[in-house]
Amino acid sequence: MPVRTRRWNDPEERGDGLRLRICRYRPRGVRKSDETWDDWWQDLGPSRELHADFYGKHGAPIGWEAYRKRYLAEVRRRKPLIEQLAARVQGGETVTLLCSSACVDPAHCHRTLLKDLIERAVSG
Repeated sequence: MPVRTRRWNDPEERGDGLRLRICRYRPRGVRKSDETWDDWWQDLGPSRELHADFYGKHGAPIGWEAYRKRYLAEVRRRKPLIEQLAARVQGGETVTLLCSSACVDPAHCHRTLLKDLIERAVSG
C-alpha cells in the first residue's frame, strides 16, 4: 500500500508522493519557506482536548489505549477526508502522513492509526 508515515522533520524520501501534515498545531519557529509538507489537514489530527489530555495539560495524562479509542472516535467523524485519501491511494498516488517531530514511536501515534483506516478504506 502506498501509505507511508513519518515525522514532519524527517528528510523527504524518493517516492513520498503527497506529504500530508496531520497535526492540530503548527510547529513553532518553522517559516513557511521551510515547510516540509505539501498540505496540512488539521482535522485529521487529534482534537485540542485529546492532545491536552494525552500530555496531561489538565491533570494526569491519559494512557495510549484511552487516546487510541478517543482518536478513532474523533477521526471516524472525518470519514469523507479518509475516503478522499483512500481514493488517491487507489488511483496510484502515494500519501505520506506526517506527524510531530516529538512523536518518535510510530506504534503509539495517530499517524499509524490513520494509516490503518486509510488502508482499510482502500481494501474495503
